[in-house]
Amino acid sequence: MINGKIRFASGLLLLSATAGFAQSTGPPVVTIKQGSSVKLRANSVNATTYQWLRNGIPIQNATLPDIEVKDAGTYKVVAYNKEGCESDVSDAVVVLVEPVNPRKADMMVKKDADLRSVGVADIYEYQIVVTNKGADQATQIMVTDVLPPEVTLEQFLTTTGTARYDNGSRAVNWEIMSLDSGKTAQINIRVKAASPGLVKNTATVTAFEVDPDLSNNSSTHEKTIVDIMVPNVFTPNGDNKNDTFMIPGLEKYEANELTIINRWGATVYSKKGYKNDWTGDSLAEGTYYYLLKVKAGGNKWEVYKGYVTLLRGKR
Repeated sequence: MINGKIRFASGLLLLSATAGFAQSTGPPVVTIKQGSSVKLRANSVNATTYQWLRNGIPIQNATLPDIEVKDAGTYKVVAYNKEGCESDVSDAVVVLVEPVNPRKADMMVKKDADLRSVGVADIYEYQIVVTNKGADQATQIMVTDVLPPEVTLEQFLTTTGTARYDNGSRAVNWEIMSLDSGKTAQINIRVKAASPGLVKNTATVTAFEVDPDLSNNSSTHEKTIVDIMVPNVFTPNGDNKNDTFMIPGLEKYEANELTIINRWGATVYSKKGYKNDWTGDSLAEGTYYYLLKVKAGGNKWEVYKGYVTLLRGKR
């Protein structure tokens, strides 16, 4: 039906507010965000019905002059008059869908512990700090810290989220619902030293959002538990009982230094490689302060500070 042929102009493009339009030497291109849409409109004379095509394939039930497009593709339209004659296929309009940028949260975890030296049966505390360094809010945050066998859990405390302990896995699992960009949260875990040795454990953090830097999602802390018990009294009175300042366990640490200081801050005794043989010399009875350093592993020195009371009277 040549005489019935419909004159068909290029489609008129109606854009949503979020669409981006580009015109080049080729077909017009419109870019929309994932989840949004753009409306295309056919501009025809004497047309009564239409058939829209995507990538050359007819779109089911797309027979009106307008169509709302959400999917990427090359769109064209054919128009029909009341006699059923069809127009030429329209020029193309290319629709691109730009993926929505995923939310990102750069989660960082840092684990520390008390700086003081710790012996068997001593209680000390770990501190785990989580920071959201990303641009977006972090959600569904999970921090896991598996306690090593050298320690036993005493208690934990946090003002953010919920923490639970799994006896089977020995893991403290700390859940935080959300953490805004630039914010931090902290949990303190109190443990008791159960056996001597190098205590090494790692805290890890994850979140629902994409994490662009996984290098800071774990933090490992090492602490040496030494089997040394420093007494707080000794009685150098010649009865062969507790006559020297005996530090049980010190014999295992040949590299050590002991310094004794009186109440005025003067050093009254100092020895490298102390052999548990100090008798108080001619010092008067009273309280003195000790500074004990032991090389517990590698080049790391553990430091003990405290007081000891010297009693000479027969007991």
